[in-house]
Amino acid sequence: MDFFSLLSVPNILTLINLFSGCMAVVFIFNYHIELVPYCVAVSLVADFFDGFAARYFKSASDIGKQLDSLADVVSFGLVPGLVLFQLLFQKYSSDSEFYSTAKIYLYSSPAFLVTLFAALRLGKFNVDTRQSDSFLGLATPAATIFIIGALLMFLNNSFGLAPIIFDKIVLYAITLTISALMVSEIPMFAFKFKSFGWKGNEITYLFIILSVVLLATLKFAAISLIVILYVLVSIVKQALESGKAK
Repeated sequence: MDFFSLLSVPNILTLINLFSGCMAVVFIFNYHIELVPYCVAVSLVADFFDGFAARYFKSASDIGKQLDSLADVVSFGLVPGLVLFQLLFQKYSSDSEFYSTAKIYLYSSPAFLVTLFAALRLGKFNVDTRQSDSFLGLATPAATIFIIGALLMFLNNSFGLAPIIFDKIVLYAITLTISALMVSEIPMFAFKFKSFGWKGNEITYLFIILSVVLLATLKFAAISLIVILYVLVSIVKQALESGKAK
């Protein structure tokens, strides 16, 4: 495969996803964490459209699939782990009279469970033939959206929730819950429409409508809530489909 074949439109979009993830890492290390949500937004858009472009141009390839996962490990694995690490690091540093530098790093390091489990999830997804039309477990972009939503609530002190989010127990709980959800066997619906009619897409359309309403009313506070709603709706949808099958 020559150089120009590698630079297909889908692969370029995937590389944009990766580049934006790299820039998010740079901003975190340079204490500009407020710019990270913009980088993640670019990565999310590029990640969505690379699959769309592969189908449109009929250029899906094994290299593209592997490249997509490699990019996602950075943008939706390393970046959210670093965000949680930075928040924990700041929290422990603010109590530096109680903790040595070594302990601050040690107690902040569990944040990277999100990165480790994101890598596990992506590896599992690549070999799991059951996940063609839906997902098993929380997809890494959704996990990242939840964490970025929590970051935005912290940065903007949405509804006065910043002190709660900045609590060590809450940050650890987010880390463990998101990590577990990514490798769980909980069926999650995918936004893949076989048709755009209401019939057969009722739950998906209701979720989209509710999400728009939440964003309009709660703004930043709605982002993480939408991911929680997504998990709950997925569970309800699976229960209804299982009931119909019986």
